[in-house]
Amino acid sequence: MNTPHPADYRTQFFQQFLHLSFAAIVTVTLACGLWFGSASFAPVAAAVTQISLSDVTYHECPAELSEGAITSGGTSMRAKCFIVTGKANNSSGKPVLNADIFGRIYDANGNSVMENRTRLGSIEEVPPGVSDFELRISIPANQPTPLQLEQFKAAGFAGKVRR
Repeated sequence: MNTPHPADYRTQFFQQFLHLSFAAIVTVTLACGLWFGSASFAPVAAAVTQISLSDVTYHECPAELSEGAITSGGTSMRAKCFIVTGKANNSSGKPVLNADIFGRIYDANGNSVMENRTRLGSIEEVPPGVSDFELRISIPANQPTPLQLEQFKAAGFAGKVRR
């Protein structure tokens, strides 16, 4: 009866370990090569362009725009209409399309006039440099003025975005 020597088991184990390690290293190397190589063929992703907003103020809507009501939870409430205006600074050097406007609006008592909502609207196109923008908002008629406009900013893409 021939029983293998314990050193033979260690040699077999070591050979299997080396074989599996080599296979793993080759697999990882190929995967990394394909990943880095594919980056040169991938389309360029459109990055979000930040637009700073300044001189943000508001005024009441003209009479032809100020009629209306706000619906909340199935009930209709009288509304006040305002136009928010300001300057948009696009420092990207490219036109930005469909820039979303974000900000917080509070009434005279410090209560939010648009609870749980910071996206207030959008700007169709922001050309490079400084340009004017305006945004129509409606708030419940029972919210006291003056309004406080805070943390206004905008963000969009240099390319067309489907909506």
